[in-house]
Amino acid sequence: MLLNAFIVVLTVVLMEGFSIVAHKYVMHGFGWGWHKSHHEPRTGWFEKNDLYAVVFAGVAIALIWFGTEGAHPLEWIGAGMTAYGLLYFVAHDGLVHRRWPFKVTPRSGYLKRLYQAHRMHHAVEGKDGAVSFGFLYAPPVDRLKRQLQALHGGRLQRHPDAATAPQDADAPSHPQGERAS
Repeated sequence: MLLNAFIVVLTVVLMEGFSIVAHKYVMHGFGWGWHKSHHEPRTGWFEKNDLYAVVFAGVAIALIWFGTEGAHPLEWIGAGMTAYGLLYFVAHDGLVHRRWPFKVTPRSGYLKRLYQAHRMHHAVEGKDGAVSFGFLYAPPVDRLKRQLQALHGGRLQRHPDAATAPQDADAPSHPQGERAS
């Protein structure tokens, strides 16, 4: 039982590392066709970027199925992927992008840093020049500001998702809740 719990927790941690790499090199690379919708105003409940969640959920379901059919410990890896998906849904889709009616803007601590870091990710238009590719890990805000400054040299373009510049990262990025990216 402890080994299975360890596998679930380890998978959640490894999923964040995998997600950072996938977000930076796939979603902001050859997979931009799906992910672009994440950086544009959302027109309905869903966006094309949600197909990534469908793909990862399919992988988790397959791992759970194969694990319960005897290929242990795949079911626990699939359970860890599912737990990561739930954390992503709460932190990224809920807290940061307000895709559900949880309308809290964190004012301190780690959640504020996560919120600010993801807003800075959306402070640039297009797939190039973004910072902070994690969904649950947020680098220090000062470091992200320096990275944006180095990448853009004071010419930071404002994107509709970044209602204010990164210097004002305390302000809500989606004041009307119209954005889902």
